Amino acid sequence: MTTNHHFKKILSFSFIVFCFCTGIGIGIFIRFGRIQTLEAATTSPVLNQINSSDTPGSTEPFSPSLQKQLIVDPQSTTQNITIQAVGDIIPGTNYPNYRLPRNKNQLFPQSVRRYLQRADLLFGNFESTLTKHRYSSKDISRGQVFAFRSPPTYAKLFKDVGFDVFNIANNHALDFGMVGLKDTVNYLKSVGIETVGHKNQILILEVNNVKVAMLGFAPYEFYNSIHDLEAAEKLVKAAKQQADIVIVSMHAGAEGTGALRVRNKTEFFYGENRGNPIKFARQMIDVGADIVLGHGPHVPRAMEIYKDKLIAYSLGNFLGYKTLSTRAQTGYSMILETKIDREGKLLGAKIIPVHLNSEGIPYIDQNFRTVGLLRYLINKDFPQTPVKIDRKGAIILANAER
Repeated sequence: MTTNHHFKKILSFSFIVFCFCTGIGIGIFIRFGRIQTLEAATTSPVLNQINSSDTPGSTEPFSPSLQKQLIVDPQSTTQNITIQAVGDIIPGTNYPNYRLPRNKNQLFPQSVRRYLQRADLLFGNFESTLTKHRYSSKDISRGQVFAFRSPPTYAKLFKDVGFDVFNIANNHALDFGMVGLKDTVNYLKSVGIETVGHKNQILILEVNNVKVAMLGFAPYEFYNSIHDLEAAEKLVKAAKQQADIVIVSMHAGAEGTGALRVRNKTEFFYGENRGNPIKFARQMIDVGADIVLGHGPHVPRAMEIYKDKLIAYSLGNFLGYKTLSTRAQTGYSMILETKIDREGKLLGAKIIPVHLNSEGIPYIDQNFRTVGLLRYLINKDFPQTPVKIDRKGAIILANAER
């Protein structure tokens, strides 16, 4: 009886020790698993930010080769900036009739805002005016002549969305004459949005301790003209002496679905000389530009890498509330996102595809239509360029280190 009693005590004690050790072992295993998971999530800060939410409908937003290019050494002292650019923006008009949304916030859906607000520098081409001036400088009774006027209160909307710089060197900034242009510039300035494209202007910004120079060009003498290559080259050279990175904005090329292709020749639209976009963009790169952003054709156009610099020939329409056509490729849009270091080197880029609904409001495009279009256009217009775009919008810099 005594022996059995001792045996039961020993057995109970052994069982308790076994359970205790097993519990500790399981705890260590769980703890180790959590540590491993946390380490995996923090090994690369950049890749941790570039996750499946970055590209709609994608679990692999970047190809492995591009991911390697975007990994930043945490010990590096080199500053990098993320620049986003979008195309033509008209947020509705109250002239000559009322075409404005009931709530202006609906112009930028939250899904789009989330992408725009992560840029260090957000740029767009503003093709309207912010003014209360009553008289247009245009005779809109003539065919294909349009004048746009948007409420000045929209300036704060643009700032809330995240815009830092608007190009005003285009064919609509003067829709209400000098009064309208000055009002537009002043209203934007009052909320902290700069404008670029003024004659002989070099806009200098400091972004993440990196000096960025921006210049805007258009086919009109009132602004910096794309037709005066000598003057344009002088401006870009001067900008290069003042800044680490030089961004050139160009309003150039014909318009519409018939102008999807870009060729190395002068383009015309309704008899108006819209310049030679390829010649102009490449010459700006030759004298110091680090990236050229094109707009005006109202459709996306091909991109190319020229001397290791990215040229986007047209970013398409981005917002055209009841003003811009959204039929066919005029509804194809994008957010071009690039990462550039302080020496002007392109570290990586991608296309965030956007599509405009029938009212001209942008939405993130789960069907990647713009990506497919750009892949086709690049293959047709610049088959030798080292820039390639994968099916999810990542721009692969195939030979950028050549």
